[in-house]
Amino acid sequence: MADIFVVASKIKKFVKGQGLRSGPGYLEALSKRVEETVKASSEKVKQEGKKKTLGAEDLI
Repeated sequence: MADIFVVASKIKKFVKGQGLRSGPGYLEALSKRVEETVKASSEKVKQEGKKKTLGAEDLI
C-alpha cells in the first residue's frame, strides 16, 4: 500500500456528514489524486523557475 496523504478519519467523517459511506479503496484513490496534484504543481513551479514555494495559484 502506498503512503496515505489524507487524514482518513476526517475524510470518513465528512463523507458520513454527506449521508454516504466511503467504499473500499476510496481513501487510497483519493490520496493518490492528492499525490498526483502535488507532483504536477511541483513540476509546474520547477519549469517556471521563479520560486521554490508552492502556492494556491500552482494547483492544476
